[in-house]
Amino acid sequence: MLNDQKHLLVVSFDALGELDTKNHLNLMPNLKALIDSGTHVEKVFGIYPTLTYPSHTTIVTGDYPSRHGIVNNTLTQLSRGLSPDWYWWAKYIKKPTLYQLAHENNMTVAAFLWPVTAGSPAIKYNIAEIFPNRIWQNQYTQSFRASSPFFTIHMNSLFGKMRNGISQPQLDDFVTASAVWTLRHKFPNLTLIHLVDLDSMRHHYGVESPEALAALSRLDTHLGLMIDALKEDGRFDQTNIVVLGDHYQINVSRMIHLNYLFKQNSWLDYDSDKGIITDWQVLAKTTDGSTYIYLKDSKKAAGIAHLIKDHAGEGVEKVYTHDELVKMGADANADLMVEAKAGYYFTDEAAVGSLIEEVTPDMMGHTDRYRAVHGFLPTKRDYQTTLILSGPGIKKGHTVKQARLIDEAPTFAHILGLKFKEAIDGRTIDDVFK
Repeated sequence: MLNDQKHLLVVSFDALGELDTKNHLNLMPNLKALIDSGTHVEKVFGIYPTLTYPSHTTIVTGDYPSRHGIVNNTLTQLSRGLSPDWYWWAKYIKKPTLYQLAHENNMTVAAFLWPVTAGSPAIKYNIAEIFPNRIWQNQYTQSFRASSPFFTIHMNSLFGKMRNGISQPQLDDFVTASAVWTLRHKFPNLTLIHLVDLDSMRHHYGVESPEALAALSRLDTHLGLMIDALKEDGRFDQTNIVVLGDHYQINVSRMIHLNYLFKQNSWLDYDSDKGIITDWQVLAKTTDGSTYIYLKDSKKAAGIAHLIKDHAGEGVEKVYTHDELVKMGADANADLMVEAKAGYYFTDEAAVGSLIEEVTPDMMGHTDRYRAVHGFLPTKRDYQTTLILSGPGIKKGHTVKQARLIDEAPTFAHILGLKFKEAIDGRTIDDVFK
């Protein structure tokens, strides 16, 4: 089959879990139809930490964060306080991506809010995920700067009235309309779509909240619009469709502020006027359900681990050593990784009144205040995500019990008739193919 006859549509339902396909398929008839006509990989084990940006980069590289370089959602920028830049730009990725591989093989690529794609020359039709976090910025200028400018202007002229900045569910409405138009008028070989409604609702209302379940139904509606567009244009049978999650979420009720502990022990300096950490010997950098610990003197790691257990033990499941976190594929520059117990999560805050704080309803809408989070160890019970594939060459009505997030990129490359040139951590899920 020629390259221009191979088409792969990848739709990411951010925060979709295995339990959603077990318990809520009644809310997702379009997804159920794909499961019935294709292969369902029921349980997919994510990477550590199970955050959106590291996970989506793993999905397109087949590598763990320690190799592809996206070890967190946000950069460590102490001068930015609690509003650092995210890993928005494709230049941060250290390993080849699926969309680069497709581009090198004369395939057309489109991406809609796919994380860490800003400024990528390999994506012809790109609306990158980025948002303003400085007072002189606005959403439109940031998006045009990071995306395919003329394409973004065109999509905004057609569908911009649907959106309200980055608020959900309107943003997913805009993304879906833009993606449907692109599928119908450009029919890219590789289309990557990131829908965030479910993740947003779970953060703000809880994993099984009515708002989250309503988001599941909306996501399925978006999927149905894409499928209908392909069918109406006679392209459905030519297209391989993948629906996946990047991580799941766990309900939380208490925050752990480790930088408060370090400040109390004079291991970091905090400027209360500017609201920033100015210097440190020990620093926590949150990944929500876990947190990196960075030390100026690595010899102090064992002592810091004991201090964390002694003072925050009620919410700490385990403190991983440097060797252990490297083995799991997390940031090799970190000295420790602290895993929270279910129900707890970490912030980067130092200017608070206590080490552990209850999350109350009136806090919702404020920075780092959530009812559910992710970032936990991917092997936590009932915390895995899932993967559905349907299309030419995919087994019909088939089930694969489990796989790993790192296995998705080589599997998608195989669907496109491509292969990564250098060794990657993942391997093709061969059992999904006829």
